[in-house]
Amino acid sequence: MNNAPIGIFDSGIGGVTIFKSVKKLLPKENFLYFSDNLNSPYGNKSKKEIQTLSLKNSEWLLNKGCKIIIVACNTATTNCISLLRKSFKTPFVGVEPAIKPAATNTKTGNIGVLATKGTLNSNLFGITSNDYCSKIKIIEKNGDGLVEMIENGILNGTEIEKLLIKFLNPMIKSNIDHLVLGCTHFPLINDSIKKILPGNVKILESGEAIAKQTKKIIMDNNIVGNNTNPTYNFYCNGSDNSLKKILTDNFKINII
Repeated sequence: MNNAPIGIFDSGIGGVTIFKSVKKLLPKENFLYFSDNLNSPYGNKSKKEIQTLSLKNSEWLLNKGCKIIIVACNTATTNCISLLRKSFKTPFVGVEPAIKPAATNTKTGNIGVLATKGTLNSNLFGITSNDYCSKIKIIEKNGDGLVEMIENGILNGTEIEKLLIKFLNPMIKSNIDHLVLGCTHFPLINDSIKKILPGNVKILESGEAIAKQTKKIIMDNNIVGNNTNPTYNFYCNGSDNSLKKILTDNFKINII
């Protein structure tokens, strides 16, 4: 069981940002990544649809022998992480927007959150915001259209910058000093985001925190891997073009 893979799923390629962080911290673990890009994006789907897809993805990973599952999708986490934990005995790690560190460290009292509609409208996001931001102003923006662009390999250029300006300008005018990336796809366009934001705005993502939490859980459950030649297998149920573009290493990609 210890050398069984760590399972990761996302609606597409965004979870690769989480995979890279976890792999860096846990270099002797095997990984199995599933991209449900046939059903991407999740952000505009109903809660019921998101739950159905997440249950299906988790069951698929478990049938492949995964010892722990990382839900590398903010929308899936905020809408159904509790359901997944109730439905399966396997440990789950979820991805939530980094609101707490942004709220704790802001000097201006204003923070921005760029996420999907599904994340922003979720009960979990509302609870987290209320817990940490009672005296903080949150400027929320639904990054509608960004996930589709990223899935199509558009990570920079005029087209995506125009859309980012639309979302980020209201935040800049509100004097934010922290921008929370509430979707695992968005770190892939960090360079484009940095072009628009003032230099004093700190960009927060979840990769490092998720890696630390994953390590803690596998240690607590005594399932730490020790693979001298770890394997990294990627699966998708749609086109593999986007995965090929961002996976610079020669990882195997399987279309199912």
